[in-house]
Amino acid sequence: MRIALPDGPLYAYTGGRPFDPARPTVLFIHGVLNDHSVWILQSRYLAHHGYNVLAIDLPGHGRSGGAAPESVQQAAASLLALLDALGVERAALVGHSWGSLIALQASAEAPERVHHLALVGSAYPMRVAPALLQLATDEPLQAIERINQYSHSSLASGPSVLGPGTWLRGSARALMRQVLASNAQVNLLHQGFTACDRYDQGLQAMQQLSIPVLFVLGNLDQMTPPKAAQSLVDAAPPGSRVLRLQAGHALMSEAPDAVLQGLRGYLAQA
Repeated sequence: MRIALPDGPLYAYTGGRPFDPARPTVLFIHGVLNDHSVWILQSRYLAHHGYNVLAIDLPGHGRSGGAAPESVQQAAASLLALLDALGVERAALVGHSWGSLIALQASAEAPERVHHLALVGSAYPMRVAPALLQLATDEPLQAIERINQYSHSSLASGPSVLGPGTWLRGSARALMRQVLASNAQVNLLHQGFTACDRYDQGLQAMQQLSIPVLFVLGNLDQMTPPKAAQSLVDAAPPGSRVLRLQAGHALMSEAPDAVLQGLRGYLAQA
């Protein structure tokens, strides 16, 4: 569905179920050059098991209008505006990569609005190599190839989120190209990477929280290796936990069931 916001309509996939204000809400946030579809298994399952699901396309990405956010803070503001527009008082936030920083910042700015926070493939600081930033500017399609290589842990992944025989690298490449082409005014790859690289409020944001945080990290992740999230893990509130999976950065497609099971157990906690 599309939700009217002051800066433009925001698209949210609801898992094939109508939005019901009486049900608990889970808001999924994608990473750089992705969209709502990276959460397809996790979001659809939860939508059919008692939750409202809002798997969004960030502003200026995919099916969403408005200006693409230039910073983590701008993107976080769009999440809170979405909750306001739908009358959602409290929600669970689940973010991947850049989306994890956005979810963290939104939780810190309005801790009373968030009852669960899951950070998937996260890191802080989330530095981007200067050479990759430059490649994202000069040759974004080549940058996509490099990111795709770093994001997957093997050439031949097993049965995945889209079913046996799915070519994960090919699907990921096609998605990134599609999202890049969805905005003719902005290089979404470079702008998203720059937002990650410049974000410097992660530890302060974590210190604003009182709820236990779930970290879902890939042991084989070359983009955001588990050690890169340790500063956030160390600063997280009591009761937070880390789920380590045998996967790369593309956790939701390389280990879809394990990610889902981790989220299910976490969301079931009071």
